[in-house]
Amino acid sequence: MPEDAKPHALSGLVPVVRMRSRDIAEPGRVSSPLELLFDLTFVVAISSIVGQLAHAVELDHLGTALPNYLMVFFAIWWAWLNFTWFASAYDTDDVPYRLLTMLQMGGVLVLAAGVPGAFGNGDYLLVTLGYFIMRIALVAQWLRAAAQDPEGRPTALRYALGISVVQALWIVRLFTTGGFPFEAQVAVFAVLAVLEMAVPIWAERPGSTAWHPHHVAERYGLFTIIVLGESVLAASVGVQGIVGAGSSSGPFVLLAAAGLALLFGLWWVYYLEPAHEGLERNRGRSFGWGYGHYVIFASLAALGAGLEVSVNAIGHHVETPMIVVAYSVAIPVAVFLMAMWALYRPLIGPTVIPPALSLGAAALVLIVPLFTEALTLPVVVLVTTLTVAVVIAGTILYRRPTAS
Repeated sequence: MPEDAKPHALSGLVPVVRMRSRDIAEPGRVSSPLELLFDLTFVVAISSIVGQLAHAVELDHLGTALPNYLMVFFAIWWAWLNFTWFASAYDTDDVPYRLLTMLQMGGVLVLAAGVPGAFGNGDYLLVTLGYFIMRIALVAQWLRAAAQDPEGRPTALRYALGISVVQALWIVRLFTTGGFPFEAQVAVFAVLAVLEMAVPIWAERPGSTAWHPHHVAERYGLFTIIVLGESVLAASVGVQGIVGAGSSSGPFVLLAAAGLALLFGLWWVYYLEPAHEGLERNRGRSFGWGYGHYVIFASLAALGAGLEVSVNAIGHHVETPMIVVAYSVAIPVAVFLMAMWALYRPLIGPTVIPPALSLGAAALVLIVPLFTEALTLPVVVLVTTLTVAVVIAGTILYRRPTAS
């Protein structure tokens, strides 16, 4: 087979492969080892942002910490999303592709190094620099696709142009908005974030890239596991602190067990909905599904911060009232449940999880923390966990196939 006819170089031995769109019906398409390695760099970034959010909740500084969290998480999520969809369409796995991917990984680590500064004093220099590295590397990938894939050239050039223009605006923001009030800085960020999300919509007008529905669904599922893993890590940090201080107790054990079961239940809920089938049938609705996952990912990461604060609140005094600590767990869970219904309803039609279950559970989860003083924090988390368990059990009973 001629070298330029190879769809990809999975062995890593072929120096250069002509970059062409991959088959959207390619059988057995799964995440490559390079994509899995790429994801590992986001573990560092998400761990850093979850730790900063947990610290802010403990000190009752949510007023500024929450907008910073949402802004930094957008940078992390958007960089991952753009790489994922590009790789689904154009992954060659040759030497240039691998080196540019390594450059993007370096950008993630630089961004992660800037998270404490962004939360501490609003210094976004390293965050913007890391984001710049990731985006410029992606521009180089799109330019290569434009040069080597004639059919996809108009779309690839639009991506390269759109990303470059918006990236230039991020640099301008870095050097011009430092003296702005915090609210104005958030507003500027929101405008640029909207422009970022408009680029793919504009770029794909000449023709959609050849992303693979099963591959994309798997990639999103793997990132969900990464975010849940950070929640496990965040909670374990609190557990280690309590055990190390020798102050573990019955409430602490209950909280730790309920937190683990809660994360397991949310993982179960996520995989109940058949994303790959929906994307295969409704490619035109992929934007809403893909963009909406920002809410799912951000809520799951925020849950990790809430669980860490909850464990710490059992072991020692925190500045935040207990009801706020309870809501730091309840709100992410409720948002996750509502987002699952909102994203999958347009994609797959009737969702696997009955709407009454998911939305009713979200409402109950938001009500329970009001009784934190009477129930205690561990019991509130336990009730939240049991509510998620009811969603799973109810779905299984409702959707159980009839035996033939």
